[in-house]
Amino acid sequence: MKLNETKRTLAGKNAAELQTELEALLKEQFGLRMQGATQQLTNTSKLKDVRRGIARVRTLLWQRNRSGEAGAAPRAKGHS
Repeated sequence: MKLNETKRTLAGKNAAELQTELEALLKEQFGLRMQGATQQLTNTSKLKDVRRGIARVRTLLWQRNRSGEAGAAPRAKGHS
């Protein structure tokens, strides 16, 4: 699947579906790391793709949570 198609499919999912996707990607990453540790991983670029997929899903979840807080009191710059 191409990158733009992946972004579109992720953008069309709700928060619960994104959370499920994140869990699946984290499990896949764990499996790939175990394969790498036992010298069974043949396609090392798959690990990078999964890591980036995790980042995409986490970014979408963060953005949606952040936009939901729009009515909350604004934070001071530089402070958490």
